Amino acid sequence: MGLLFLIKLEGKVYSCKHCQTHFALSEDIASKNFHCRHGKAYLFHRVVNVTVGEKEERMMITGMHTVVDIFCVGCGSIVGWKYESAREMNQKYKEGKFILERFKVLGPDGSHYMGIQEALVSGSDVEDA
Repeated sequence: MGLLFLIKLEGKVYSCKHCQTHFALSEDIASKNFHCRHGKAYLFHRVVNVTVGEKEERMMITGMHTVVDIFCVGCGSIVGWKYESAREMNQKYKEGKFILERFKVLGPDGSHYMGIQEALVSGSDVEDA
């Protein structure tokens, strides 16, 4: 394994929740109106310090898309995906953009987003058996 060169971003940074590797700036957010298995997800114009997996066809709420999963170069955790192509004309705006799952990244203020399952388990309404 060779040297690992990381890009350090300046400003309001979204980073890996496991190793704090920088991924994106808040100014590169295209939309905060996306959802994934774990809850909220943000669409970004630009993301750094990730590697990509194999292309695959994936059926999503908005139709069929060709995507690649993206992984943190610091620790290898999957943090979202990149849209390679969309079949529907009204979804073409996503092509070349990245989804970061909020459950898997720290916000610019260091905040950690609790996913749906985590919120259910750690909530105060859990009953004892």
